[in-house]
Amino acid sequence: QVQLVESGGGLVQAGGSLRLSCAASGRTLSTYAMGWFRQAPGKEREIVAAINWSGGITYYVDSVKGRFTISRDNGKNTGYLQMSSLKAEDTAVYHCAAARGFGIFSQGAMYEFWGQGTQVTVSS
Repeated sequence: QVQLVESGGGLVQAGGSLRLSCAASGRTLSTYAMGWFRQAPGKEREIVAAINWSGGITYYVDSVKGRFTISRDNGKNTGYLQMSSLKAEDTAVYHCAAARGFGIFSQGAMYEFWGQGTQVTVSS
C-alpha cells in the first residue's frame, strides 16, 4: 500500500503561484508513475500533469502548459506540482495519485493510489 498526502494548497490571487507537494509513505515511489488531478465543483475530474518513475517524461493538459511544472524527488518519496500564473479556472481540489509501472499515464483509471486532496482557490 502507498499512502499519499498532499499539502501546499490555499487561497491565492490570480497571477500568483503555489507549490503542491505529495508525500508518500508505505512504499518507495521510485517504481511508480505519479499524476496530479483536479476536480472543480460540478465538473469531472481531469488530469493536470503526469510524470514517469524517473522524472524524465512528463505530460501536461493543454490548459496548464507553460504555467505548471510537475517534478519528483524519489529520494524524498515526494512529488511536486509548481503552479504559476494561476487563473480563477484553476480553482479545484487537487489530488496526487500513483500508478505502478514505468510508463506515464493520463487516465485516472490507471492510478491505484490516491491522496485526499488539497484545495486550491484562485481569486480573480
